[in-house]
Amino acid sequence: MTITESLIDAAKKLRDAGVAQPEREAASLLMFTLDRDRTFLFAHSEYMLTDGELQRHESYLARRSKREPFQHIVGKQEFYGLDFEVSPDVLIPRPETELLVETVIEFLKEKENARVCEIGTGSGCIVVAVLHGVPEASAVAVDISDKALAIAQRNAQSNGVTDRIDFQLSDIFADITDQRFDVIVSNPPYIPARDIAGLQSEVRDFDPIIALTDGGDGLSIIRRIVADAPRYLKQNGALAMEFGFGQAVEVAAMFDQQTWNEPLILDDLNGIERVVMDCLK
Repeated sequence: MTITESLIDAAKKLRDAGVAQPEREAASLLMFTLDRDRTFLFAHSEYMLTDGELQRHESYLARRSKREPFQHIVGKQEFYGLDFEVSPDVLIPRPETELLVETVIEFLKEKENARVCEIGTGSGCIVVAVLHGVPEASAVAVDISDKALAIAQRNAQSNGVTDRIDFQLSDIFADITDQRFDVIVSNPPYIPARDIAGLQSEVRDFDPIIALTDGGDGLSIIRRIVADAPRYLKQNGALAMEFGFGQAVEVAAMFDQQTWNEPLILDDLNGIERVVMDCLK
């Protein structure tokens, strides 16, 4: 089978499976199979796949046709210009979360030897990207999953920030003691349980459920973080969190005006309210 024949066949199978952008996905799978870039595919359309290449490609295609995320097949995802290992044990980093990273980096750029705390680190993409952007900062990153922490530790190592992050197994702040931070950051599970069934198969069936939802209204973890964060923040320290579609009003209302300043709500590139940030008074 030539590259052209393979692309046509794969796109049809992916389209029939309900995969979005099947032609693009077919090309990405073949690039991964051949370890070649997109230019090679179109410059050598007559290239005949070897038996080994064809077998690998059919295996990847079968997995993607079952709606397994492409990122799980290749084992990585690019985020904020860095590569991160991913697996079914962690949430796949998403472009909209880069807004959270940018917000935290902007807040920390004038602070010396800043201390960061990430709640629910998952793959570690947020805290690693923040430390990559703020070279003098250090961090504590916690997660309730030891499997997630193992991946986050490898991502910290591959991106050169291991010596500045202390990873801890903790349910939110439960095992963080006697520490104060300049910023606390989190992308918590915020999808209401009632909405899980309507998610894309790639998300619903392959992302860890504890990273998607709290099993209730999607706001319980956010409430806990907002309530407890002041005990772990320095004076004028900030809390920055991602939240879900339509949750901005409820999230903003969680910030007690006697404790916090006015919460700032930020829109992502799609114009959707995505991030809240507020500072202690």
